[in-house]
Amino acid sequence: MAPHLTIDPMSATAPYEQVRGQIAEQARSGRLPVGHRLPTVRGLAAELGLAANTVAKAYRALEADGVIETRGRAGTFVAAAGDAASRAAAEAAQNYARHVRRLGLDHDAALTAAREALRAVYD
Repeated sequence: MAPHLTIDPMSATAPYEQVRGQIAEQARSGRLPVGHRLPTVRGLAAELGLAANTVAKAYRALEADGVIETRGRAGTFVAAAGDAASRAAAEAAQNYARHVRRLGLDHDAALTAAREALRAVYD
């Protein structure tokens, strides 16, 4: 089962980000199960009509996020993304909480700022 990806050339979102986002979502949803082997960078680039560097950039971002892992010549696989994503989110939240406290924001102001930032990203 290969990831089903579509690239919208008219989108304001960069192609590498479209690849990254779609693979991340499919991994989170279980459509791409943990341990699933992903296509090679060149193979996926050819399939999508993208430059290999574009797909490589998406794979690097996914690996940095803990969504995929590269096992040398064996290939690139979907990692246990839920655990990595939860850890990364908890770390980011802790950093945010410490930062807004140093800024002197109260609890409600900090939550409002976080909600607005999330709304800007998800809407």
